[in-house]
Amino acid sequence: MLRNAILYFAIVYAISGCSSAAYTSGSSADLDKKSSEKPNVVVIFTDDMGYGDAGFSGHPTIATPNLDELANEGQKWTSFYAAAPVCTPSRAALMTGRLPVRSGMASSKRRVLFPDSNGGIPQSEVTIAEALKSLGYKTGMVGKWHLGHLPEYLPTNNGFDSWYGIPYSNDMDLNIDLVKQVNGEEWGFDTWHKGEHWENPKPEYWQVPLMVGQNIVERAPDQNLLTKNYTEKAVEFIRNSKDEPFFLYLAHSLPHVPLFASDDFDGESKRGLYGDVIEEIDWSVGQVVKALKEEGVAENTLVVFTSDNGPWMLFDTQGGSPGLLRGEKGDTFEGGMRVPAVFWWPGKIHSGVVMDIGSTLDLLPTVVSLAGGKLDHQTDGYDLSEVIMTGKGSDRDEMFYYRGDKLFAVRSGKYKAHFFTQPAYGEEGPVKQNPPLLFNLDEDPSEKYNIADSHPNVIKEIAKLKNDHERSVEPVENQLEK
Repeated sequence: MLRNAILYFAIVYAISGCSSAAYTSGSSADLDKKSSEKPNVVVIFTDDMGYGDAGFSGHPTIATPNLDELANEGQKWTSFYAAAPVCTPSRAALMTGRLPVRSGMASSKRRVLFPDSNGGIPQSEVTIAEALKSLGYKTGMVGKWHLGHLPEYLPTNNGFDSWYGIPYSNDMDLNIDLVKQVNGEEWGFDTWHKGEHWENPKPEYWQVPLMVGQNIVERAPDQNLLTKNYTEKAVEFIRNSKDEPFFLYLAHSLPHVPLFASDDFDGESKRGLYGDVIEEIDWSVGQVVKALKEEGVAENTLVVFTSDNGPWMLFDTQGGSPGLLRGEKGDTFEGGMRVPAVFWWPGKIHSGVVMDIGSTLDLLPTVVSLAGGKLDHQTDGYDLSEVIMTGKGSDRDEMFYYRGDKLFAVRSGKYKAHFFTQPAYGEEGPVKQNPPLLFNLDEDPSEKYNIADSHPNVIKEIAKLKNDHERSVEPVENQLEK
């Protein structure tokens, strides 16, 4: 695509709020030495996995030995954020390094894309796949896309050489007529989203398409096998790409409800079906790492594991846990957007626990920098390559918490101010907080103790940061409302 041409210019500008940070790759001799060969990049992205849903984050009854090993050998980030609390805008941010409000991939009226949506990721946006493809990478995606199901929006028209997966969430394309035959005439789509009749789902209830490239190869695939099939395709891509630099984006459809697990994992976790699903995803991570090692490319591969947003707690035990954090999928408290995150690169990464702020917004500028590339377009991301390689502190000191296209909260350093709050789901509208709620996230990550009264100057400073940032956001065509 013509838009890939912009990837060859000399300077990257990372735009966050009112500030801009210029950077170039290889900013230290040590980094130049370690990244002289273009690294492979594997991003493993789960759907609705909570901050507290892995062994390395303290879950007492979900076993994740493969993830735990990556966390021990690599970097575990404790303040890592998705850029939105729901699927579509979060995935747009990961792909582009830009807040979804800048690309029209955020809306307060329709929060995600649906099978009847006509919009998707704009052609003017540069994806990670396009950026790396222009640098000589083979690019492949396996799993859930959710950035537009019409041909022009699909992965293979946005930088990916190949794609095997589903175009949107696994609970879409519900066959209501079939479900009513089984569960009664009173059953409907709204019933599903009120948390009823979801404990024993049948794969045939959902007619979601399984696609290869731009072709539908199956309707209503057996979702019990999705994680296993995704894993096989991911391993196949690694084995077929080992002789050239590659980028693999493995975006699991789960643990988004409805939950499904293969026979090897069904009933195996103490945590129930949700635990079965997470433990199968952990197995998948192990298979990917095993393939990297067997093909002799592990020491030249950066693996990133994280989630698209917090847990969907509407579904009780069928949803996950935010751990000690307040909030869930759909809202702008920490539990809605702070997610588990592990970076792994054997022999190269500066291992340990990273308590600095990071975000999925930072992945595009980081991997392009590590690959020796430079950008010239605006992003909201920071280059984390020196954090990964040398242990240098992260340059990110702020986070903007959007719900749809409205900015609800802002973090600056250890302080977070909520200007608006709203329950994750339901009929209640946004509530303006005057004065804003203020929390010290270093001392109070659970956001229990409002300290606004004693820190008026902090609120004033964050309010200025908010206003400056909002002035930087130019109106664009909304893709979710098409």
